[in-house]
Formats: sequence, C-alpha cells, structure tokens
Amino acid sequence: MTDTDSTFDTEVHYDEDADRSRIDDKTVAVLGYGSQGHAHAQNLHDGGVDVIVGLREGSSSRAAAESDGLRVETPDDAAAEADVVSMLVPDTVQPAVWEAIADGVEAGDTLQFAHGFNIHYNQIVPPEGVDVTMVAPKSPGHLVRRNYEHDQGTPGLLAVYQDETGEAREEALAYAHAIGCTRAGVIETTFREEVESDLFGEQAVLCGGVTSLVKHGYETLVDNGYSREMAYFECLNELKLIVDLMYEGGMGGMWDSVSDTAEYGGLTRGDEIVDDSVRENMEETLAAVQDGTFAREWIAENQAGRPSYTQLRAQETAHDIEDVGEDLRSLFAWGGEESEEESAEVPADD
Repeated sequence: MTDTDSTFDTEVHYDEDADRSRIDDKTVAVLGYGSQGHAHAQNLHDGGVDVIVGLREGSSSRAAAESDGLRVETPDDAAAEADVVSMLVPDTVQPAVWEAIADGVEAGDTLQFAHGFNIHYNQIVPPEGVDVTMVAPKSPGHLVRRNYEHDQGTPGLLAVYQDETGEAREEALAYAHAIGCTRAGVIETTFREEVESDLFGEQAVLCGGVTSLVKHGYETLVDNGYSREMAYFECLNELKLIVDLMYEGGMGGMWDSVSDTAEYGGLTRGDEIVDDSVRENMEETLAAVQDGTFAREWIAENQAGRPSYTQLRAQETAHDIEDVGEDLRSLFAWGGEESEEESAEVPADD
C-alpha cells in the first residue's frame, strides 16, 4: 500500500497501489532500444503488454530487438499505432523524433518520458488532449532488466506533467508496475524537480564534483613528490570502497566502518577542503540549471556540433591519472575481463 510514513517527504507506491488494467489493455510504443529502452520493452513484453519498438530504418538495434522477440516498426508507425508512446531515445535527439511522430499521437494518448529535460525546457511542446507522464527507474537499464528477471524491483520516480484524460497518474503507476519499479517503491515527483535535481547532482557532485576532487587530490600528491601509483590508489581507487559503504549504510555506516584515524581526519578536515566557497559555487550551478542557462548552453553546443564537448573529453582522457590508472587496473583480478554489465551486449540508444 502507499507509504505515508513521516520519514518520507512524499508518497511511495508499491505493487498493490497499481491497477494493471490501466496498462494491460494498451499498446505501448517504446522508442529507442538502448539502456532504458531495451529494459522497458522486454519487461513490458514479459508481463503480457503489447509492445512495439520504434527504431529508424537501418538502426543497428533492430536486429537485437527482433531477436528478443519484439515487433519493430519505424518510430512514426509505432507511435501512430500505440496508446502510450515511451520516449526513450537520448535527450539530444528527442525533439527531432517528436517532430517525426507528432502527427500520429492523438488526443487520449500518452507521451511518456524517463527524464523530463525536453518537456521542462520546452524543447518538446505536447499538444492539448495528450497525457504527459514520467516513469523513471533510478538505475541503469541493465539493472532494471536484471532485477525484473530475478523477481526484484528497481526504485523509480513518477510524475505527471499534463493530465488530459484524468487517468494519467493511474496509467503511469500501472506502467511502473509493469516494468518492476513498484516492487521496490515509486516516489512521486514533478518534471521540474526531477530535471533540476538530476542536472545539479550530475554537475555538482556525481560527475563533475567528484572527478574534479579526485584530480585535484591526485595532482597535489604527485606535485609534492609522491608516486603516481600511490596517488591513484589513495584518491581514486579507494573512492569506490567509501562510496559502497555510504551506499549500503549512509554516511553513518561509512564512519562506523573506517578507522578512527580516518574518521577524525575526515571530520576535521573535510569542511576545510570543501568549504563555504564550494557551496557558493554550487548555488550558482543550481541557479544556472533553474533559469535554463545550462539547458540553452547544452542545446547550442549540440547544434554547433559539440566542439567544446569534444575538446573537454580529449583533455580528460589525456590526464595523467588515466594513464597510470590503465596500468594499475590490470593488476586486479577483474582488470582484464569484461564486467557483467559490459558483456551484456546492451545496444546503444537509437
């Protein structure tokens, strides 16, 4: 049943809260067969939902989808036939895909997303009469699929942007049930909250903040005469151990697991490294997300052929930490083997 425990800021929904009849009698077009697309399509299909995968002619993913037992049509044909259109191609190509399929999306249909970027920043403007929803698993697609196959769930988010039929929320909850998210719990949010918090988290902490902190730590040790190998182990390799502890037990669980020396050093020096100036920078980063500055910059970057993106990626690849890391990773048992995720042969988004 819906969890209204006071420890949560919002409602959390589970299997028993979903009415599967809201999706079981619908035809769902899954546009794209990449990380999320393949997982949604296969989970829906395994649950008995009528699924069409929408892929362009000549897509390298068509053979993979067909070999998985799924019917494949072009995106416009799939959308025209479907009651629910799940837009799971990359954000950067969604506006062009929407332009190609828009005529086939009729009043009463649902346009669904797993990330709200293009709706929130008005790159896709849905017509009247069409429900617009979001069902966003909070993990990569290969885990959404694997958990489903193991009768486990993946937590997810649910949001309604436009409810023209009065049934958008119930249908989205049924969809979340069909892909396995309600087994773990589905949290209600909004398109704005999902997009802005996601972009901020990626830039300030998860992708931008962490990698910058690692590089600065590595450079500080190397510049002061410590070996590149020791700097790599201390500032990058061991980061996974700490993150795993936080993932499993929160920050408290991590502090309980490390040595007293590490805990005291972290508690007394951490705020000296990441000080109030960093918080001020984070506020500026969040403001640029909120007012659309970042979105406009990223859209323009793509329209220009990604010159800055390409240059920045090249600089990152050329950093010394990548060179020493490649050699050191070969020392580990898993260094010369593909991980389970890498060997799963999940096709790229298309």
